[in-house]
Amino acid sequence: MELIEQLKGLFLAALPTVFFVLLFYLFLRSQFFGPLVRAMDERARRTEGARREAEESTAAASKAREEYEAALRKARGEVYATQEAERRKALDQRNEVLRAAREAATAFVRAQKAGLEGEFAEARKQLERDSGVLGSEIARVLLAGQGPSPRASGGAR
Repeated sequence: MELIEQLKGLFLAALPTVFFVLLFYLFLRSQFFGPLVRAMDERARRTEGARREAEESTAAASKAREEYEAALRKARGEVYATQEAERRKALDQRNEVLRAAREAATAFVRAQKAGLEGEFAEARKQLERDSGVLGSEIARVLLAGQGPSPRASGGAR
């Protein structure tokens, strides 16, 4: 029994220590760990919010970049189409100028050919007219044995 009495005495002596430890635990929990857990929860919530905002911002920037690139491709396409139209227009103008120059050159060549043919025909007629006179003069000179007459030597050249 004495053992029980000793245990009883120890228990009663330890009771105030247990009470103070329990009281200290409740105090720390309410005054230290509670605000610490709340601060950590707030930090996690804010971190998650900032991460979500960053993802949304990244998505918005990506979408804006895609829209910009699409607009840039469209503008480049329009510029290329305009350049192609201008190039075709310049080629058409060049071809028209070349065609007109070709036609003018062809007309000039035809006119010069016609002029040359006319001169050739005139020269042929002149030769045909003069051939009879020259033939007679040559025959007379050869048959008579005399030198060329002044008319024959100066007139046909």
